[in-house]
Amino acid sequence: MAGVVARVSGPVVLAEGLEGAKMFDVVRVGELGLVGEIIRLIGSVATVQVYEDTTGIRPGDPVENTGQALSVELGPGLLKSIYDGVQRPLDVLQANLGDFISRGFVAPALDEKKVWEFDATAKVGSEVSGGAILGTVQETPLIVHKVMVPPGLAGTLSDLKSGSYTVRDRIGSVAVSGRKTPLGLSHKWIVRVPRPVKSKLAPSLPLITGQRVIDTFFPVAKGGTACIPGPFGSGKTVCQQQLAKWSDADVVVYVGCGERGNEMTEVLATFPKLLDPKSGRPLMDRTILIANTSNMPVAAREASVYTGITLAEYYRDMGYDVALMADSTSRWAEAMREISGRLEEMPGEEGYPAYLGRRVAEFYERAGRVVTLSPEDRNGSVTIVGAVSPAGGDTSEPVSQNTLRVARVFWALDASLASRRHFPSINWLQSYSLYAGDLEGYFRTKVAADWVALRQKALELLQKESELQEIVQLVGVDALPEREKAILDVARMIREDYLQQSAYDDIDTYTSINKQYRMLRAILTFGDQEQQAIQRGGTVAQISKLPVRTRLARMKSIPEKDATAAFDALDGESAQALAQIATGGT
Repeated sequence: MAGVVARVSGPVVLAEGLEGAKMFDVVRVGELGLVGEIIRLIGSVATVQVYEDTTGIRPGDPVENTGQALSVELGPGLLKSIYDGVQRPLDVLQANLGDFISRGFVAPALDEKKVWEFDATAKVGSEVSGGAILGTVQETPLIVHKVMVPPGLAGTLSDLKSGSYTVRDRIGSVAVSGRKTPLGLSHKWIVRVPRPVKSKLAPSLPLITGQRVIDTFFPVAKGGTACIPGPFGSGKTVCQQQLAKWSDADVVVYVGCGERGNEMTEVLATFPKLLDPKSGRPLMDRTILIANTSNMPVAAREASVYTGITLAEYYRDMGYDVALMADSTSRWAEAMREISGRLEEMPGEEGYPAYLGRRVAEFYERAGRVVTLSPEDRNGSVTIVGAVSPAGGDTSEPVSQNTLRVARVFWALDASLASRRHFPSINWLQSYSLYAGDLEGYFRTKVAADWVALRQKALELLQKESELQEIVQLVGVDALPEREKAILDVARMIREDYLQQSAYDDIDTYTSINKQYRMLRAILTFGDQEQQAIQRGGTVAQISKLPVRTRLARMKSIPEKDATAAFDALDGESAQALAQIATGGT
């Protein structure tokens, strides 16, 4: 059904004559066929949000309704791809258009010519339903792509055959009420509709990131939600890139939503060169990038997070653990605010639409560790880490506050830490993780029985240091008793030798959970022995001159393969050196 443009207001177009149109139908606007989506209907008058620049569109131009909602194509070839906000592959756009995207250009999301080797595993004649695995494709050397029956389809598998296929070829069919429905390597899914699951599981497994301040103090569970609010220059993007590189997720989806072009360029330039630490293969073999920079159309920015979460849910349904990095949800909210203003909706706080909180909650609710629809009850997870960029670092603004209501981990980035070159600049006094209690059982059984006690002790020392610093500012360090000087000393070791971590050091960029335990135990044991030495007449000044202090400061540079032996030696050296001071030796 075709209509005509009645009015144009930036990315919002009013179209008349669209009889039979439905909410969220995709339409083509103007002679160029710009992609848009119906977001409001009053009779036959539709309000369309256009995902491309509407310059040149005028009243009377044709509007054609496709009758389909905004969808993404799911199938082999998603990994290693770089898309824009509405799943157009940027490499294909560049090959056809050069460095600038022409409006109205349509490119298939998946390579239609590439041939995949499909290995059928389902038995012909068996009853199949949504989520059942039909067979596998070796998508990349790291990820086996499991071709599944689309959700909502159920019947008898009437034919299926292994062989070489493109994503457009028919690989088999399902008989539903006597009619055969063809099956292919790919299918489409509406981005605003969460993919169905059987049930959600409790958060009991941590997402190991290799970042000490996160894994030890503020862990996130697989299937969990985390937010990283922070002002400009505090390291949000680097934190998310570190998580994308080093977390133990099987698949990473990175959504650059409204970020600056130079930051997104760095991501696009560096990711293809990175190696996966577990396999030695390129990290892109298990990564999907969605690039939607701040100078791209605002409506596509609003769609990009839905595109990213749908791709993440697809790999979750295969049984993989997926990490979604959304950078940043503030730009997504700003896109909603701009479109809401064009729609002349009643503004809420700071001009954001009144439904901002609901949209944010709906997005984060799509995270979770789940039992998929498959007959064999596969488990998969989607972990969402969203960066928030509040103006001036003020986390009392609506996007931060609505995010904090639903996200269970808060990594508070601190500009003052960043200015002191302390990275990751996560403030240990303001941050929190509501998963810490859920994950205690894992850490006790998989890492060490005293892990929880060490973590709690370290946090208490850092809190005590903060209280003592207020006294120090009044009377100076020298006025403190030696016992409290020792608390400041060990807290400084935790801050500088443990929490501070270089993303650009080949060894320090990633720390295994076992090495984290040995590092923290070494510092806290040294602190206990320091207190004992002081009780027997030693001083902090004497202890600070010990050679073992220098070796403790350098323990972050110990290679993983040498960690056990090195820390055993370090523990022995610490005990011996402090015992000598305690007995009056030097």
